[in-house]
Amino acid sequence: MNRGWQLGTGLILTALAGYVDALGFVRLGGLYTSFMSGNTTQLSVSLAHGEIRHALMPILLIFGFLAGATLGSGLSMVVPRRWATPVVLAYETLLIMAALALGLPTPELGLASFFMAMAMGAQNAVLAQVKGFRAGTTFVTGALFSLAQKIAEAFTGMGPRLGWLGDAAVWSALLVGAFVGTLAYGRYELYALLLPALVGGSLAVTAALLAARTRIAH
Repeated sequence: MNRGWQLGTGLILTALAGYVDALGFVRLGGLYTSFMSGNTTQLSVSLAHGEIRHALMPILLIFGFLAGATLGSGLSMVVPRRWATPVVLAYETLLIMAALALGLPTPELGLASFFMAMAMGAQNAVLAQVKGFRAGTTFVTGALFSLAQKIAEAFTGMGPRLGWLGDAAVWSALLVGAFVGTLAYGRYELYALLLPALVGGSLAVTAALLAARTRIAH
């Protein structure tokens, strides 16, 4: 898989992270399925106020994200390197479908949200393989700071004039994904998860075909 394919996949997955995060935010009334910094703050505030009941959902989401990231990272380590991306993407797609299947028959918010958080944790295991690329909602604050640095470098002549475009693209991908996710959930509710499942599955198939072609070439 060449660098261009990796970067393109990274941007698509960042948009998907924004999409799922916005969907979870609207569904859960202010919590996140991908942005664990926000959930950690919510957890701390709830505990400080003695609102143990309100702390349960942030704990569930953080645990789900951690579990998904751990299992996704483990999969990427135990399979041959060229198969890591398609395998983890397929795992993420299955988790999204599980969130949809479990969330539709019950009004309970936690069950579907747990699997959505797991899927976003797994996705970060894919994004971690794109070296030097800040992607995913976990890293968007860092991407914004990097964007500011590179704009300053461009203005002072101490860096490439267009070196800031990559970080701007990451932030824009998250913005657009969250915007579309909000609209999709407003219209289709939990069925809106079919889009990230379709995109994730398509990327998994494409990555598998590229990995198979690489094996044949060698």
